[in-house]
Amino acid sequence: MKKHFYVFSLSIVTICCAALLCGCKTEAPRITQVAIIDTLLGGMYDGSATVGQLKSWGDTGIGTMHQLDGEMLVVDGVVYQVKYDGSVNRPADSETIPFATVVNFVPTKRIKLENIKSFKHFEAQIPQYIANRNVPVAVRFTGKFSFMHTRSVERQKKPYRPLIEASKNQAEFKFENISGDMVGFLFPKYVKGMNVPGWHLHFIDKDRRCGGHTLDFSMLDGELEICEVYDFRAVFPAGSDHLAKLDLNKDRGQELKKVESSREYPHLL
Repeated sequence: MKKHFYVFSLSIVTICCAALLCGCKTEAPRITQVAIIDTLLGGMYDGSATVGQLKSWGDTGIGTMHQLDGEMLVVDGVVYQVKYDGSVNRPADSETIPFATVVNFVPTKRIKLENIKSFKHFEAQIPQYIANRNVPVAVRFTGKFSFMHTRSVERQKKPYRPLIEASKNQAEFKFENISGDMVGFLFPKYVKGMNVPGWHLHFIDKDRRCGGHTLDFSMLDGELEICEVYDFRAVFPAGSDHLAKLDLNKDRGQELKKVESSREYPHLL
């Protein structure tokens, strides 16, 4: 059955001269978001958009799957699902997603990185390479890590618990001397309630066999691509009883901090 959505869109018209850096893409980058982070925090885990739709909206991004079944990321237009047991699956186009953020990735800058000691060190170093910190930024890093710490969450059953309760049973994974891709977003603080303020990154190894939501890492060397985005839209499922009943005026900021953190790295959002 065809899905119907409400679409909320914000656009900032600009001349993106740097957006054609690679010389091969002409469409300006636009973020498309399935639902908002507060719907996920409120336990809205039933998928609304399909994997096929997600791929038509962007080739790079992060999210989760129907019933909160693991961590999801999109790399080079391919959707990967990192499950609770650590295995990696490629979901069919018909499978659904309750929350995701994707972009048609057009790099505005490429930089070489090496000897990044931690996620916190990364957070401190990267802003100097971002020209406009008041707009969302998508990133992709391809390279080598001496250490990578990720997590995934367990598939939920109805009645759904709020995310702060569901995420208590997360599985954590640690890898050493691993290569792969890390993708995600840096959002300004004003997106609170819509998305995750600050950094939100997911990782998958080069063989596409392991990964998850990034908690911490130590980076050896590689290339970071930065994509500033001036066009943003959120897509909500039309006719959703769960959405209608959620209290989206509630401030869930503290819940989000706890959900996005690791027990060992509480400084992370």
